[in-house]
Amino acid sequence: MALTKTNIVDQVQERIGYSRKRSSDLVETLIEIIKDTIGTGEDVLVSGFGKFCVKEKGSRKGRNPATGDDMMLEQRKVVTFKCSSVLRDKINDKA
Repeated sequence: MALTKTNIVDQVQERIGYSRKRSSDLVETLIEIIKDTIGTGEDVLVSGFGKFCVKEKGSRKGRNPATGDDMMLEQRKVVTFKCSSVLRDKINDKA
């Protein structure tokens, strides 16, 4: 089961004791700041968690899965995530 924005708001409300509205505003503001920063092409580094990076992907040859026809895929930007060693250790039960 995935952690949703609603779950995050609930946990902020529970852990910090903010009202539901204030918790929701806080989470929404944080997400907007991250989106705006990534949208300008800058990386977002959250210590102890990881780094969101904007990468350029060049145009390349691809295939339409429905028809099997060859096609050219345009260059584009993608967001990648690299977790910190702290998070990696937690995932692997080393913490």
